[in-house]
Amino acid sequence: MMDDTFELYDLKVETCATDRPFVCGHREGDSFLVQGENLVFEKDTSFSMYALAALLPILPAKQRVQDRKDWMYTDSLIACPDPNCGAQFRITRTGIRKFHHSEVTAVPLEEEDEQ
Repeated sequence: MMDDTFELYDLKVETCATDRPFVCGHREGDSFLVQGENLVFEKDTSFSMYALAALLPILPAKQRVQDRKDWMYTDSLIACPDPNCGAQFRITRTGIRKFHHSEVTAVPLEEEDEQ
């Protein structure tokens, strides 16, 4: 049987202050976790849907292994999408998990990838 395992990093996304004031509903230190495909929020924690919309396209890329020279490897601060808000969101890798292709999709894995 073919090995169908792959790894993704767990992430923590945390609200950080800058020298500019927040104008959105952010609170410094608010955070959530990314574990596989799941966003995990602490009880009674809220997070702006507009900030989340800006972050969502970046999170799957940050979960994957990258070349150390790639900007995605080094850049971990994302600005609030409101240009008047001083909040930033720090994305930190906190661990790594193994997954099985067969458990996350119904599409079979080909024996030899021809890409």
